[in-house]
Amino acid sequence: MKRTVLVVDDESNMLAVMRMILEDAGYDVLTASSGEQALPLLENPDVDVVLSDVRMPGMGGEAFLARSRAERPDVPIIVATAHGTIKSAVRAVSSGASDYLTKPFEPEELEIAVHNAVKLRDILRENQRLKATVSQSYAGKQLLGESPATKHLMEEIKRVAPYKTNVLIMGESGTGKELVARTIHGLGPRRDRPWVAINCSAIPHNLMESELFGYVKGAFTGAAQSRLGRLEQAQGGTLFLDEIGDLDPALQTKLLRVIQEREFSPLGSDQVRKVDVRIMAATNRDLKEMVREGKFREDLFYRLDVYSILVPALRERREDIPLLAKAFLHELAAETDKPVQQISPEAFEVLARYNWPGNIRELHNAIERSLLSCRGDTIEARDLPYAILRGSGAEPSADSSLDKMGSADLDTWLESVERRAILQALEQSGGVQAQAARRLGISERSLWHRIKKLKIQVNRSFA
Repeated sequence: MKRTVLVVDDESNMLAVMRMILEDAGYDVLTASSGEQALPLLENPDVDVVLSDVRMPGMGGEAFLARSRAERPDVPIIVATAHGTIKSAVRAVSSGASDYLTKPFEPEELEIAVHNAVKLRDILRENQRLKATVSQSYAGKQLLGESPATKHLMEEIKRVAPYKTNVLIMGESGTGKELVARTIHGLGPRRDRPWVAINCSAIPHNLMESELFGYVKGAFTGAAQSRLGRLEQAQGGTLFLDEIGDLDPALQTKLLRVIQEREFSPLGSDQVRKVDVRIMAATNRDLKEMVREGKFREDLFYRLDVYSILVPALRERREDIPLLAKAFLHELAAETDKPVQQISPEAFEVLARYNWPGNIRELHNAIERSLLSCRGDTIEARDLPYAILRGSGAEPSADSSLDKMGSADLDTWLESVERRAILQALEQSGGVQAQAARRLGISERSLWHRIKKLKIQVNRSFA
């Protein structure tokens, strides 16, 4: 598909030269000799990129840029300037232009700038296309929970979301740090701008620089064409750096420059590009300790840690487990077309007693495996993964372990586990059922039902 470039310049010779270069490169070209003449052409939905001079009579380049950004925010704009007006070009980039060229420029420079702008246009178009889908699916990916820890987390998110402040999100693996970052982005003023995420531990160190900053054609062997990096893809929006503690020290220095100066250079280029992104980073490592050990730059740490959020572990928000488990079940049942809609009280109690070292990610995995094992319309305790049963806080003694029970079925084993846990909690609580229920992480009413079902004799011997 041919791409269309709108070129605006009051110098007829320059207009003709740029048209010839771009048409030879395979683009359709529309031309205008003034901002006023260009505005009606901008309404053409086929326009992918605008290339405009800065100094023009009548409506100048900066005024035209402002009108263009207001009417067609999805179309990247490249400004062209003579040496004496570079400050104007920098102001234009700060106002939303995607790039600038200094006259006179080589044909290859023009082609690279337009090529990168077309890629940016594709990203903006894709973001628009997915916008409705993202908003519809967002409800299914929102932070769920009514526990005090979750309510406090949401308060912190709402407090920082309206600003462009950098945020450092800390927490164990599987706690939902990226979802926290997405929620901040979704509640903030950049919600309609790009969201770009990169996992610093998933990309080899030798590829990370080009992935983050992009590169120009010929920057290295195999670089047949220029490519935008994640940083530039996030222009105007949010860049999320997951597992920031694994970022290579050399790249830590370059990232610090981006945060301080709001500018960078693609790999293989000496051209400085301005960038406006909100940076959020996440880690499950102790960055302060890494700073003390010399493994993470102290100045970068403080640039990222303008506002920090600690995401609680699932064991610190056990009250949320039923809500999360139900949400995962409905989501997974719809994906697999399995007619399972419920989780039994017994299964919920086992889930509540487990310590969840893998946090929410482990809970999601457990519900998925249980769904596949389920033989009816309700997930029972026997359907839960054995690791969850074994680690539910009431592992049976060696002489009655599952491996040595012979023909005893899983239900019998679970009852023995449950009985032992209740007796131990009652003993530790002096027979006070309310305290025993809190130790077990269940309601007092649920404990009463368990005692009745298992025919446990509660007497003064616990006192």
